[in-house]
Amino acid sequence: MALAMLDPVALAAAMIRCRSVTPADGGTLAELERALGPLGFACTRLTFGEGADAVHNLFARRGAGRPHFCYAGHTDVVPPGDEGSWSVGPFTGEVKGGFLYGRGASDMKGSIACFAAAVARFLGDGGSERGSISLLITGDEEGPAHNGTVKVLEWMKANGHVPDVCLVGEPTNPSRLGEMIKVGRRGSMTGRMVVRGVQGHVAYPHRAKNPIPQMVKLLAALTAHPLDRGSERFEPSNLEVTTVDVGNPANNVIPAEVRATFNIRFNDLHTSTTLTRWVKQTLDAAGGSYELKIEVSGESFLTPAGPFTDLLQSAVKEVLDVAPELSTSGGTSDARFIRNYCPVAEFGLVGETMHKVDERVAVSDCERLTAVYTTVLRRYFAA
Repeated sequence: MALAMLDPVALAAAMIRCRSVTPADGGTLAELERALGPLGFACTRLTFGEGADAVHNLFARRGAGRPHFCYAGHTDVVPPGDEGSWSVGPFTGEVKGGFLYGRGASDMKGSIACFAAAVARFLGDGGSERGSISLLITGDEEGPAHNGTVKVLEWMKANGHVPDVCLVGEPTNPSRLGEMIKVGRRGSMTGRMVVRGVQGHVAYPHRAKNPIPQMVKLLAALTAHPLDRGSERFEPSNLEVTTVDVGNPANNVIPAEVRATFNIRFNDLHTSTTLTRWVKQTLDAAGGSYELKIEVSGESFLTPAGPFTDLLQSAVKEVLDVAPELSTSGGTSDARFIRNYCPVAEFGLVGETMHKVDERVAVSDCERLTAVYTTVLRRYFAA
């Protein structure tokens, strides 16, 4: 029964005290390994990349058989911003007024700690030895996501560790624990445009060529109409211009070039291929020359309702007495990579303060999320 004594708040606080601003680890994985080792997990460190770009990841598995339940999360965090604006230090892991404060409390060291505590309770209460449980923990979800989950999944496949289902512990709940389970995400792609002209004196425009009017025309064409009105399970796609840069400090010089960046979040009515084709056709129809580079960070996906999503919903309902919405809202997550290997869904803490000053989670929510995760494990391995 001692296994059941793992305290999710204490473990989360210990991990928060590790300054793991992406892609740094700061000792976070060591704290997690110290919790998982006594639970019977075989822990494997997986480092990809070199030098300052090196990303430290962890794969931990208990058991070798099936069914194989995987939990995925990330220990890297975004920068804290102005640390003087925090009411407590962002890396102190302090509990105050019933809340655990610190960068990563919500997104998502708190959730990782809750899952580890849930495994301890599941095993301590005589949980089935049938099958196996694993954790896929990455260190670059908040960064480029090149040397984390993608490469760990490739390693898992090569070494016989592909799970049957995966639960991602992202903070899916907008304001109250139990509101929302994420079963899909919109895709994301970024376009970077350059329009070149000829630099010259503003008093002699015939000797120059101003690229700014051309860029304005191209961006106007891209943003003239909505991409769609949404689909059955997804909100509308949207194209947002995120920056237009000339870099011209002089008011009497026509610049030589202008750059712009836009991002498209798209639903299941599109793919990155069809949208790339639309972008190019739209720009060509607007006329003029331009350079364009498209980067795709993920396609839209949906995990259909079925046994796994039913299990998650029923566990939340049992513990929290809330009927969670199955949602596809929000930004991207590493679930976009995992969905290529097995059914995946996301459920974690409340995300209201993630990435903000004074990021925090209710201590009571950590206990309640641990109870949900414990119930999920019991139901999954009893099936």
